[in-house]
This record gives sequence, C-alpha cells and structure tokens, in this order.
Amino acid sequence: MSEFITHPLKPFFDKNSKILILGSFPSIQSRKDGFYYQHPRNRFWPIFEILFSVKLSNIKEQKKFLKNQKIALWDILQSCKIKNSDDKTISYAKANDLNIIFNHAKIEHIFTTGQSAYRFFKKFYPDLDVIALPSTSPANLNFSLDRLLCEYSKIKNFSQN
Repeated sequence: MSEFITHPLKPFFDKNSKILILGSFPSIQSRKDGFYYQHPRNRFWPIFEILFSVKLSNIKEQKKFLKNQKIALWDILQSCKIKNSDDKTISYAKANDLNIIFNHAKIEHIFTTGQSAYRFFKKFYPDLDVIALPSTSPANLNFSLDRLLCEYSKIKNFSQN
C-alpha cells in the first residue's frame, strides 16, 4: 500500500557547492539512516569510491567527501505518495524548493539520478539545464557497474574544474 510521505532529510550543501545531484525521493533505508543512498545494494557510493579512489564507509566520510568535491545532494520531491521505495509508484508529487540551495551556493551543474528524478525535475523546473544520469538503484539492472562508472565520470570531470 502506498503512503503519503514528506521528505525527512535536509539538503546537503554549503556555500562552496557547485554541483547538485538530485534523486527522486529517499529510500526507506536512507530515511531510516538519515542520509542519501544508504541502501546497502545501491551503487551510488561505490561508484564515487571507484571514480575518486576513496573509501566512504560511513555517513561522516560521505559528507566529508561531498564537501571536498563541492557536491550538493538532495531530492527533487518534497512529498509524495510512494509504495516502499519504488519510484514507479510515486503519485501526488510536490517539488522541493531548490532555491534553498541556489540562494546560498553557486551551483554550476545539476545532475539527476534516474529517469524518475529527471522527469520530475523537468516537470517542476522546465527552464533549468540538467544532465540525466542512470539510476544507481539495485533495481536498475539495465546498467552494469562499468556503464554507471562511465556515466558518473561526468560528475568527476565537472568537480575538478
């Protein structure tokens, strides 16, 4: 059964953030742990470990890494009806106000993780440029780790400019 949920996590950013990565809505595990991409089989953090040759074993290390790389994290949706963590079940979606980040950081590049995040981003922010990346979710069987690494290397390229 779907339940209506308000996004419980704050956006992660600071005034130096220049890259914004947006998911759709946090998974059950991420909501429980209080930070983004915490499902043990999600490939988000392993991708960054490989691309940047770092070890991100816990949330503290993940936050330090993001800050060092000037990467902000949030989700496009502020609230929605969703069943478990399945983006395909999202309805009654309401957008987060991205100005919360834009007013305090000089974001130069925006990325979305997965088609749902991209679709909602374009619905709510049609005039902003965004680069759609594939989902790192374990449910995305269409992309091997190697293909994900290739796609996510775009973030590394922008973070080092």
